Amino acid sequence: MLLGMIALGGATRLTGSGLSIMDWRPVTGMIPPLSHAEWERQFALYQNIPQYKILHDGFGLAGFQKIFWLEWTHRFWGRVIGLYLMVRLVMFAVQGVLTRGLIIRLLVFFVLGGLQGAIGWFMVASGFREGSTAVEPVRLVLHLSAALILYVAILWTALSVRYPRVEAVPDAVAGRRTRGLLHGALGLVALTIIAGGFTAGTHAGFVFNTFPLMDGHLIPEGYAKLSPFWFNWIANIPAVQFDHRLLATVTVLMIGGVVLSGVRADLGPRAHAGVALLGWAVLIQYALGVTTLLLVVPAWAGTVHQTFAAVLLGIGVFTMHALRGAKRGRVVSGG
Repeated sequence: MLLGMIALGGATRLTGSGLSIMDWRPVTGMIPPLSHAEWERQFALYQNIPQYKILHDGFGLAGFQKIFWLEWTHRFWGRVIGLYLMVRLVMFAVQGVLTRGLIIRLLVFFVLGGLQGAIGWFMVASGFREGSTAVEPVRLVLHLSAALILYVAILWTALSVRYPRVEAVPDAVAGRRTRGLLHGALGLVALTIIAGGFTAGTHAGFVFNTFPLMDGHLIPEGYAKLSPFWFNWIANIPAVQFDHRLLATVTVLMIGGVVLSGVRADLGPRAHAGVALLGWAVLIQYALGVTTLLLVVPAWAGTVHQTFAAVLLGIGVFTMHALRGAKRGRVVSGG
């Protein structure tokens, strides 16, 4: 469900559908327009924003409905996830199968899910400003980052429920080394995803559509043209794309180190499988990124690339969870 939400978010952004709904109604917004008059009202609201006037002037009602349904589905799916979480929480609590700590965690997830919806509206509202045709990159990255934090927290909790006992890592030395490298690799995966968010938000993927060089240059011209220097990382298109490429490459190398450290060591079955999967996943994700760039970011490729980034992160979290016993070298209880 969470991966589906991330995929829908990517598709909504890449098709320019995110600004098609002009209000945020957490409850009544679940109901789409049910009459022609309501469709006309929604379309009239959309015609007032800069995106319509600059990009879609003359857009018919049928075209508006197409982008509306994608944004509505994205929001609706978020509500479905929240409702599912609350229903399951109540069911399990009544059955008495949840610990107090797990109940608190699930309630926190529910609240954070609502907060994520508010952050999403905060992001969308930035696209209604005069002269804007898309949301602000910083707010886009905030929305993406919050989604990934919630995704990782829920995944870790689910793994702790599924595997309540810490698995022994027979080769404790290799386990500690691999776990340390994996910490660094997961940090790089997160940074690369954030850089990808800025690449998406600034539309940096639509230029320098060559690889491995950027229009014949290793470091693109104009990398540091903005001041202060750090502003280039979030607003200067050549720098934003270069940083995403660089971080992705370093991530591949770092995960390569994780694989070399752990693939031949006796880490236990789950950790060993996680390390192997992680190695393959990062290569697939890198290839998806290059393909998306060379094809000039078609919506399908960008959506797959964003979704698989979450898959890669999830495999890393799974592997880290499996390596909890690296410091102990024996089976102990824990979550």
